[in-house]
Amino acid sequence: MEKIYSVTELARDLDITPRTIRFYEDQGLIAPQRAGATRVYTHRDRARMILILRGKRLGFSIKEIKEFLDLYVVDVTQTEQMQLLLTKVRERSRQLEEQRRALDQTLRELKDIEKLTVEALAQKGAVEPA
Repeated sequence: MEKIYSVTELARDLDITPRTIRFYEDQGLIAPQRAGATRVYTHRDRARMILILRGKRLGFSIKEIKEFLDLYVVDVTQTEQMQLLLTKVRERSRQLEEQRRALDQTLRELKDIEKLTVEALAQKGAVEPA
């Protein structure tokens, strides 16, 4: 028999809040079954949540995650899904590399300003703050 989770159990298992699970349910990314008025989550829902959380951690939008999950259901060979994933991963990697370059440039500029400020303080005989 398949393991069934309550929202609280699934949240605890994934180290997230029940509100997070409900948010993704409201977004249409998971669709738990009902036992009366109670939501119950299956192993499949748990697996989808793991993919959703990984996608968010990697910076993908809800729309991109939904597109990926929808392909998983439609394409049993998973070819389209893997092609989409490859495209999205490459695009996200490119974005992060651009952010890294911008961050490196900002850090260089801050270090230059710090150096000039320390030199100006030294010329004035002022003590450099810690």
